[in-house]
Amino acid sequence: MTTVPHAQSLSKIIENYDCILCDVWGVLHNGKEIWLDAADALIKAREAGVPVIMITNAPRPQGPVLDQLAYMNCPEGVFDDLVTSGDVTRELIKALDGPVCHIGPERDYALYDGLNVEFSEAEQAAGIVCTGLFDDYNEHPDDYIERFKRYVDLKLPLICANPDIVVEVVDKLLWCAGALAREYDRLGGETQIVGKPYNPIYDVAIERGEKILGRKLDKSRVLGVGDGLPTDVLGAHDNGIDGLFITNGIHAADYTSGDVDNDKLQSFLKDNNASPTYWIKSLVW
Repeated sequence: MTTVPHAQSLSKIIENYDCILCDVWGVLHNGKEIWLDAADALIKAREAGVPVIMITNAPRPQGPVLDQLAYMNCPEGVFDDLVTSGDVTRELIKALDGPVCHIGPERDYALYDGLNVEFSEAEQAAGIVCTGLFDDYNEHPDDYIERFKRYVDLKLPLICANPDIVVEVVDKLLWCAGALAREYDRLGGETQIVGKPYNPIYDVAIERGEKILGRKLDKSRVLGVGDGLPTDVLGAHDNGIDGLFITNGIHAADYTSGDVDNDKLQSFLKDNNASPTYWIKSLVW
């Protein structure tokens, strides 16, 4: 694997791209506050004529995510559009022939708004929809193994609305729905996932970019930005677009001691078979 180069700033590479697909949590904010340098970088990219489509594994529709950004005082003009895993997951939920057994916190029920979904226990359900752990601050995926063994015996498909394994909230890592889907798959269950790194959410985001530009996009001129190797970096690679890896995110402890240790970073990427096009500590213009 070749050495992944350091992109000192977005402005140094922006001329190579016609559209940016940018992660939200871990790039634009940390769950509590907006990173203003990142917001400014995206604003300036748009001013340079490059549309910005935010692409997030949030298990909720666009509306609640926009509300969250507004609550954190996200500046105006940061992005052109926003696509969520929840938006794309809703198509899978519509295809279920029967009630849903929901796994996840109550805040995620916005996922079902307008779908006329009936909820039930697993024994009466057509499928499981997982948006996360019921209590992500105190539970662990291992807590769900016995429950999942029963669901697998019932041959219930599990629709995962958020493929992220963990998310960073300030300085704490919390388990996400992707960790539960991983366990369900390991136990032999059927999983259905459409968020990053899978194609459907990228297809929708690229279509949104093409609509803004009024023309087809050449994937070689699309840049994916994010901090997760199994979601953002892998998603960019598998969807044929360049990737800008934000190192000051969920993996930072693996190669950071005060600042990024480039040798450790390169070894970390090699060990994880990850090949972003560039790395940058945090998104800046």
